[in-house]
Amino acid sequence: MSIVARFALLLAVAAPVAAQPAREWCAKLPRPANAALPPVHVSEWYRVYRVADGVFALVEPEQWQEAIAYLIVGTDRALLFDTGIGVAPIRPVVERLTKLPVTVLNSHTHFDHTGGNWEFTRVAAMDTPFTHASQAGLPHAAIAEEVAPGAFCGAPPAGFDTATYHTVAWRASETVRDGTRFALGGRTLEVLHVPGHTPDAIALFDRANGVLWTGDSYYDGPIWLFAPETDLAAYERSIARLVALGPAVKRLLPAHNSASVDPAALGKTLVAIRAIRSGRATPRDATAAQRVYEVGGITIVTNAAALNKR
Repeated sequence: MSIVARFALLLAVAAPVAAQPAREWCAKLPRPANAALPPVHVSEWYRVYRVADGVFALVEPEQWQEAIAYLIVGTDRALLFDTGIGVAPIRPVVERLTKLPVTVLNSHTHFDHTGGNWEFTRVAAMDTPFTHASQAGLPHAAIAEEVAPGAFCGAPPAGFDTATYHTVAWRASETVRDGTRFALGGRTLEVLHVPGHTPDAIALFDRANGVLWTGDSYYDGPIWLFAPETDLAAYERSIARLVALGPAVKRLLPAHNSASVDPAALGKTLVAIRAIRSGRATPRDATAAQRVYEVGGITIVTNAAALNKR
């Protein structure tokens, strides 16, 4: 898909920032799961937490997406899983946390996870048409609402220009696929291709330590499954794959909101998406644009186009 076509589709389905009232969202900060983690004071914009030995969560709680990037450090090299929304440089923060060579890998290539990709020379990516289109970045008009006054809990980062914000084009330096492994030294990470939210969505699994990074396949909050690239059938299969990992998973580290979640949430998500796709669940809210379902404590936001896709 060309960047022009993708831009048009993004405008057609983008949910307004008003859907996340600033005062309600600000009142939830800090998220309890994050407040329970040891803080690491290395940035004014990013709230950095030590999730485990050699694992840091770089949270952007003062922008409504509450995106989370993760720096995973071995003895020989490090991996940065996602690079945030791009309103503040992320590389200086990473360099305060490690002096090792860093490879960037994205949970998927929506703009709120690739904003700092351009700052790095080593970027690993899936080889899909969606990924290639995402590398062009997005113009200000496509994502202006992400930096509107109501998008921030307080002021934007110092020196940031809300009138010109856009995502910078980036280039992949290497390709990954399902089963690719990153040996960091004392820690090995396995790529699991879990399409559904996007065609290039992946999870990252540290099997030895029972840690699973879920990207946007699961996070603590309403799960958005309504973009043109969304495939609910693929999403159901992907969640089933993650659930099948069973007790090998001891912690979930999602890409938004809470940086540490109970793995039981995956099973609840599978029950929810199956109920929705089978027609057994009734939407809490239904408009021409979106349908909001709540099933067993899981909220999923989708639409008729995604539900009817074959």
